[in-house]
Amino acid sequence: MEVKAKNVFNEWQQYRESLKKSTIVDRSESFSDKQKRIASLESNPEMWFAYYFPAYCTAPPADFHRKATKRVLANSEWFEVRAWSRELAKSTRTMMEVLYMSLVGIKKNWLLISNSEDNAKRLLEPYRANLDSNLRIINDYGDQRGFKKWTAAEFKTKKGVSFRAVGADQSPRGTRNDAARPDGIIFDDIDTDADTRNPEIIDKRVAWIFGAVIPTRSVNVPLTIIVCGNIIAEYCCVTEMAKKADKVDIVNIRTNGVSSWAEKNSEEHINRVLNTISYAAAQTEYFNNPQTEGRVFKKLTFGKVPPLSSMEQLLVYADPSTSNMDVKKNSFKVVVLMGRKGMETYIIKAFCEQTTNAKFVQWFCDISDLVRGLPVQYWIENNTLQDPFYQQVFVPLFREAGRAKGYMIPIRPDARKKPDKFTRIEGTLEPPVRMGTLIFSDRERQNPHMQTVCGQFTSVSPTYKGAMDAPDAVEGGYHILDMNMMARAGTYRFGKKTNRQY
Repeated sequence: MEVKAKNVFNEWQQYRESLKKSTIVDRSESFSDKQKRIASLESNPEMWFAYYFPAYCTAPPADFHRKATKRVLANSEWFEVRAWSRELAKSTRTMMEVLYMSLVGIKKNWLLISNSEDNAKRLLEPYRANLDSNLRIINDYGDQRGFKKWTAAEFKTKKGVSFRAVGADQSPRGTRNDAARPDGIIFDDIDTDADTRNPEIIDKRVAWIFGAVIPTRSVNVPLTIIVCGNIIAEYCCVTEMAKKADKVDIVNIRTNGVSSWAEKNSEEHINRVLNTISYAAAQTEYFNNPQTEGRVFKKLTFGKVPPLSSMEQLLVYADPSTSNMDVKKNSFKVVVLMGRKGMETYIIKAFCEQTTNAKFVQWFCDISDLVRGLPVQYWIENNTLQDPFYQQVFVPLFREAGRAKGYMIPIRPDARKKPDKFTRIEGTLEPPVRMGTLIFSDRERQNPHMQTVCGQFTSVSPTYKGAMDAPDAVEGGYHILDMNMMARAGTYRFGKKTNRQY
C-alpha cells in the first residue's frame, strides 16, 4: 500500500509540474492590462477555458460543449445530467465550469460525489492541482492554497471556496463552508457495473442521493447539480436522476452516424476503437445503450448460406428509422436480405447503422447488385406515422438512385399495423431461433453490421429499452415470407373426417 501511495503521489507531482510548464505567464504585463485581460476572459467563458486550461483545450469545443456551458452559467439553480459518451470530455468540461464559477465568485461550496471515496478523491484531485499549480490561475486570481485543510478529501481556497470528496453512501451531512451549505454538487461516475446488477443497491443509493446528499443545500440559495455519467444500465442512478433533472443531455460518440466531436475524434479513430471491443461494450460505453443479457435469444445459429439461386424466396426488408428524434433515441436504419429454403430462413446480408437517408438507399442498391437477375421482393416499413416521410423523402431518393443506376428498385411499402414490438419479435422469431431454423450467414459473422444485428438480437428482453430495430426488421421480413408461403400453398386443406356418430 505504501508503494502504491508513493507512486500516486509521484504521478500527481509530475502532473503539477506539467501544469506549470503549460501555463506560463507574461510577467511584464502591467496591472491595468492584466485587469482588462481578466475582464475580457471572464466575459467569454470559452476563451477563459482556453487560456487557463491549455493542456485540456487541445481541440476546439463541439457545439454540445458550448451549449452545455451556456445552460449551466445562465441558471444558478440548475440540475443537469450529462450522459456524454467516453472521449467527449464530460468530467473535464465540468471541472473547467466549476473552477470558473468558483474563481469569479458565483459558487463557494462544492461536493464531488462518486461511487467510492477513493474515486471521488481521484476525480477531485485535478481541481486541487489546478488551484495550487496552475500558474495562470495563481497569477490572475492569487495563491489559492488554503491555510488549513488542503487534502485530497477536502480543501478550501484562500478566497473561501471549499471542495469535498464524498463516496457513495457516506454521510454528507454537516458539510458547511462557515455558514454556507453546499451550492454546487457534482456527481461523477456514481454507477458501477457491479452495483447496477443489484437493483437493491441502486434503490438505496437513489434514496441516499435524494434523501441525504441534495438536502444538504440551503433552501434559499441556488444550487447547481451536474451529473457526469453514461447510462450503463436500464436502471441506475443516472437514469433515476434524469427523471428529476432540468436537462438531460445525451450525446453519443456519433450523432446521425458521424462523430459528435470531429475536431477531436475522427471517424478512423472511432472505427478503430469500436472494432477492438465487443458490440455490447461499444453500445454501453459509447452510445448510452446498455446491453443486458437477453431473455429471449440466448444463442444464435450461424451457418453456410446455400446458393441464392436455390432459394425458394428472396426478400429485402428495411426499417428506415425516419425521424431525427428516433436517431437521438438510438434508433438504427436497417436493410436485411433474407432467404427461405424449405423450413430454414437465412439472414444473408444485413446493414444496420445510425446513418443518413442517402446511405440507407445506397444499401438497397448494394443488395440489388448482389442479387442481380434473381426474383426478389423489396419491402420497406411504412406505418401511418412514417408514410409522409416515405412519400416525401424516400420515394424521391429511390427515383434519383434509379436514374443513376439505369433501373428502378421495385420497393413496396409495408403498411401492416404491427402489435407491440417485443411481443411481435418474441412471438415470430423465438421458435425459429430456438430450433436453429433462423440461420445467420457465417460468412458475415465478422462484418460490423452483422455484429450489430446479432448484438441487438441477444439484448432483447421484456424490459429492454435500447435499440431493437434489427430484430424488428427481421420479424417484418419473416412475417412476409410466411405469408407468401401460405399463399403459395393455398388456403384449402383436404383430409379424412372422422365419423363421430355412434
